[in-house]
Amino acid sequence: MRAAFIALLLYILGAGLAQAQRLPDFLATTPIGEIFPGADRVDAPAGKPLAAKAYAGSRPLGVVYLTSDVVNTRGYSSKPIDVLVGLANDGRIVGAKLVEHHEPIVLIGIPQAKVDHFISGYVGLNFVDSPPRHGAPPPVDIISGATVTLMVIGDSITRSAIAVARAHGIDKTAAPAQQAAPAAARAVDESRDTPQSWQALLDAGAVRNLRLTPEDVNQAFRASGRDDAAAVADGSGNADTFIDLYAALVSVPAIGRSLLGDTEWQRLKERLKPGQQAMLVAGNGAYSFKGSGYVRGGIFDRIEVIQDESSFRFRDRNHQRLADVAAEGAPAFREVALFIVPDDAALDPVAPWRLQLMVQRVLSVKDKAFVTFDLPYELPQAYTRPVAGAQPAAAAPTATAPAPAAQAAEEEPAPALWKQIWRGKSGQVAVLTVALVVLVGIFFFQDQLTSRPLLHDRLRLAFLAFALFWIGWYGQAQLSIVNVLTFFSALRTDFRWEYFLMDPLVFILWCATAISMVFWNRGAFCGWLCPFGALQELANRAAKRLGVRQLKISHGVNQRLSTLKYVIFLLLFGFSLYDLALAEQLSEIEPFKTAIILRFVRYWPFVLFAVAVLAAGLFVERFFCRYLCPLGAALAIPARLRIFNWLRRYRDCGNPCQRCNLECPVQAIDPTGEINPNECIQCLHCQMLYHHDQKCPHLIQKKAKRERRRPQAEPAEQPIVIHRLPSQKPEAEA
Repeated sequence: MRAAFIALLLYILGAGLAQAQRLPDFLATTPIGEIFPGADRVDAPAGKPLAAKAYAGSRPLGVVYLTSDVVNTRGYSSKPIDVLVGLANDGRIVGAKLVEHHEPIVLIGIPQAKVDHFISGYVGLNFVDSPPRHGAPPPVDIISGATVTLMVIGDSITRSAIAVARAHGIDKTAAPAQQAAPAAARAVDESRDTPQSWQALLDAGAVRNLRLTPEDVNQAFRASGRDDAAAVADGSGNADTFIDLYAALVSVPAIGRSLLGDTEWQRLKERLKPGQQAMLVAGNGAYSFKGSGYVRGGIFDRIEVIQDESSFRFRDRNHQRLADVAAEGAPAFREVALFIVPDDAALDPVAPWRLQLMVQRVLSVKDKAFVTFDLPYELPQAYTRPVAGAQPAAAAPTATAPAPAAQAAEEEPAPALWKQIWRGKSGQVAVLTVALVVLVGIFFFQDQLTSRPLLHDRLRLAFLAFALFWIGWYGQAQLSIVNVLTFFSALRTDFRWEYFLMDPLVFILWCATAISMVFWNRGAFCGWLCPFGALQELANRAAKRLGVRQLKISHGVNQRLSTLKYVIFLLLFGFSLYDLALAEQLSEIEPFKTAIILRFVRYWPFVLFAVAVLAAGLFVERFFCRYLCPLGAALAIPARLRIFNWLRRYRDCGNPCQRCNLECPVQAIDPTGEINPNECIQCLHCQMLYHHDQKCPHLIQKKAKRERRRPQAEPAEQPIVIHRLPSQKPEAEA
């Protein structure tokens, strides 16, 4: 037991040390020129926050730091998003690079180049000379499908640059502020818990209010340069109140007991850990501060708490829905929520903080705009007490609440973002749905189709072209092993359907693939819907037309090579349990991103690998599918669980007939005649042979037997011979 405890302690200390040494590690693996152009060396990281001074020879240029060392900003994964930033001595950002993240949305479908382009938009900005205005949108356009993630990245770059400039003497305006006499320390007065009325809390500043009209929001969009967003209807209609938002720190006894009531206040006290805070947020109006896209396991992405350089968002585990506010005279609210500050975040109850509200409008699937509004909060001095031994403090300033406005009738909140994306892609969803219905029809009526070889061949050719050009290159809906690894990672952490609903085509294909495995194993996707599989098969068809000789691989060698993809999948899955980011990098063994998502516009090593795989497929049909594809292996593992077997066989298939075995394009048929469901792609070629009376030896023999029996069954008709030559005798006479 003692040894185990020591091992655990060493592990924790080692993990903490590794965390503290992350900046040196990233600097060691990243060329300094990528972060700080013109610099040729950096000093060892030092100071608080940790930063490394950059030099050109002996001339100091600025500092390099890691955003996660400065600000506590996290995305959907609840893990830090690490960006290396170069900050010049004049306060200008000269370089920024994303070095590590664990964001599922970005892992699923946002190309890395787009994320890098977003981050590079901050290069050249100077937040020391031109501090950002609270509520203003970021200076760089957000990528569709990753709003929260990129908001976190942009916000972390902005606030960390200001904090590092202040701490390392770059911010020239920081000196007077630092020379000012510090305020005396105060703490929450735990002895004061007398309940107060709603109006008394408002008058004292214990409850703060933000009230916005639709015109206020439209004006904010216009001020940000988005007149198009100001003209978009967002569900507020003719309401006078867009949102009437209230916030209060209910971990303070007098405030909490007043707003929650005695019973709920006692429950909250039992839940709170020492030093942990809680707040109540309530709202009326057309706009919901929760958002209609909120689901269990999700994140409240419309509100964020910001205090100094730290910020955090609430997740479902931090939330409790309340029916109403218990304070005497409190109005009825459409939404009341109790939020507990997450364990990995901190909130100083006596220091100022702000609740930031995001208002977003979707203009199209690829274009959206948003603005933010701040509800400032500072605990009134009446609810605090001086810390023993501290000097008396001046009265804390009280924030002025916005002017009141008329209350509006309740309306439904705007649809969730993923719902708006689905609505914007309704045409694509309809096309894919029709294609899936056609594919189901192909499988259900495969006997009628495969009995007409030419129709089967032309229909399959057309469907493969649709999979490549429309699903792949147009719809960007190539499934990947990354999707599988991310799904299992989400199950182990914070699963949220909204992660996967952000891309309708990918979500529909995953659902269709999962359902089809019950009926047709992995063949429905691998053989018909996979864009890269279609690219391989179409390229191989062209090669055969040009006379490229196909390599024949023996059954034994083929079996051994086909196990490689299972080994690759298990290795990737194991790495994902250790480090999802590493597994995502190793999954580049799939050329899907290069060939389909990025259409070969990528660095030459990736393009060379993709071309090499396709070149091998010219000689061995579907070379990658058969031997290397980890996604195919992941889908093949549950293949034995299918409950239907649609592929028909004769008793003499495999004994002695070997035609299907020899002609199967992926060698999924054993010499014994059995079809291996783990390798079958449901191309239906064997079913075409099954019905072909000129190719299937079994049918040829049956036809020959019928022909031999026919003269005995119909003797009267056989002697009739038309245009018989004189030298010939009728068959009956012969």
